[in-house]
Amino acid sequence: MSNFSKWLGAGIGFTFGGPIGAILGFVAATVVDKFTNEDFVKEQQKYQKDFQQKRAQTLSGDFEISLLILASVVIKADGKVDERELNFVRSQFVGMYGKDRANKAFQLFKGMMKKQVSSRQVCIQIRQHMPHSSRLQLIHFLFGIAKADEYVSDIEVDEIRKIAGYLYVNQYDFESIKAMFYKSSDSAYKILEVETSVTDSELKTAYRKMVKKYHPDKLIGLGDEHLKGAKEKFQRIQEAYEAIKKERGIS
Repeated sequence: MSNFSKWLGAGIGFTFGGPIGAILGFVAATVVDKFTNEDFVKEQQKYQKDFQQKRAQTLSGDFEISLLILASVVIKADGKVDERELNFVRSQFVGMYGKDRANKAFQLFKGMMKKQVSSRQVCIQIRQHMPHSSRLQLIHFLFGIAKADEYVSDIEVDEIRKIAGYLYVNQYDFESIKAMFYKSSDSAYKILEVETSVTDSELKTAYRKMVKKYHPDKLIGLGDEHLKGAKEKFQRIQEAYEAIKKERGIS
């Protein structure tokens, strides 16, 4: 584990390199005491030497850094930074990582808020190393941020939609996660990715498919700290299914 990883308190793998590594090195040099961009480059070189024969895998720190960068993109999308959105990010990180690690992560986050980021380049790197289930979790978190100030602008939704596209999250998955946050008359159907005209048999099939896709076990590799969000998504799937069953009188 690198000195920077020790400072953050999390393992970092693929985000040490590529465009994310460049962002991270620049920001880290501004927030980590006596840590320069040159120090970060040396750590990257050591990491690449030690792991060049292995395929970098998604570690807890990789997910964390990806969240920070994409969150900064969404919050800045409407041209203003709302304190409620920042508080949401801070509270989520305290809940996931505990105060010490969360405080360090938030220092990085504030640095990222000041830097121009190419979401396309960042997302290309993420999708090359992060499994689909983890990318879905990123989108879920971003919608939570957008909703934190109780007003979601079209610009914010469009930014998340753009990020979802870059991450190869299809339109059905995007609308399903969006419907978990924004209620409408057919939101339960959207969550299960079906039309209101679906048959009872098709509904049950769709529910089983969604349970398999969003089961929290798919994120176990990222550590217990990231399972809370996965469980929230899983609960929304179950609630949507129960609501439709009640509406249709299905036992």
